[in-house]
Amino acid sequence: MNLEEYKGVYVFAQQVDNEISSIAFELLGKAKDLAKDLSTDVTAVLIGSDVKGLADQLAEYGADKVIVVDDPELKDYRTEPYAHALSSVINQYKPEIMLVGATAIGRDLGPRVSARVATGLTADCTVLEIGDFPLQAVPGQEQLHNQLLMTRPAFGGNTIATIACPYNRPQMATVRAGVMQKIAPIKGAKAVVEEFNPGFTPDNKYVEILDIVKSVAETVDIMDAKILVSGGRGVGSPENFKILEDLAEVLGGTVSCSRAVVDSGWKPKDLQVGQTGKTVRPNVYFAIGISGAIQHVAGMEESDIIVAINKDADAPIFDVADYGVVGDLNKIVPKLTEALKAEIAAAK
Repeated sequence: MNLEEYKGVYVFAQQVDNEISSIAFELLGKAKDLAKDLSTDVTAVLIGSDVKGLADQLAEYGADKVIVVDDPELKDYRTEPYAHALSSVINQYKPEIMLVGATAIGRDLGPRVSARVATGLTADCTVLEIGDFPLQAVPGQEQLHNQLLMTRPAFGGNTIATIACPYNRPQMATVRAGVMQKIAPIKGAKAVVEEFNPGFTPDNKYVEILDIVKSVAETVDIMDAKILVSGGRGVGSPENFKILEDLAEVLGGTVSCSRAVVDSGWKPKDLQVGQTGKTVRPNVYFAIGISGAIQHVAGMEESDIIVAINKDADAPIFDVADYGVVGDLNKIVPKLTEALKAEIAAAK
């Protein structure tokens, strides 16, 4: 493999029902940073049916070029035709870096594509940067520069691994939603649009979709919440989450939780914040009865304001909190809720 042939940072621009998923814009924001370090450009790969009209949105969020693979076989996501489409783009255009969102689609698509193009894949990354490999120079071993360093939680979130793919291209990663920042959209931006179709011949590997049933989620996506009231094991019991729910209701916020709460069966995993849960960036984050383990902090430390309530004055959560209250949450939270109710009533 001639690594010099591979140039550019590419992003799989996931779309569903001809609407670009938020993760695509997040990846374009990170791709701009990586491309700047490598003095190269950013290309979005848009796959679907009748999707060319979405190219301008990708340009507004940072794409210099958009490769459109448009075919009726790509109307709805199916593993085989999408894997054929993306791997064909990689073989044709030879990107140095290929980023895919760690969504349900991306987690299915990424490994199959990486196998087809004979490269590695680092899954569920939370940090991407350009640097040297090995990270520290080793006597007698060449240190390679301008490598994609892909960081992800490992061993159930108990440690952090930084992985490189120095001898194969593209350097490929799936990236957790919510951890990368979109750029402010550049209104009126245009990208070079190039259409590419490798040809699709349905065979016995093509799944036939008989029906699509869209379920309505009963829980709010905590990644979209502006105010999160998050509880940990220190809340004491699933019944005790009622006082957090009361506070969230007053503030117009959403309840979330730590991994310990999910492991105890008190709350569903959809509400978990942290390295093995979701990464959130609300305007206000209440950490109530949460000790502040590094795995949890990694999922919420970018919140605008962090308020911690914990009876342990030495809890690590206070190291990242903007405001901290040491005491019994069973007394503090209800009083806070009542005070806020009174304040809101007076303001009306």
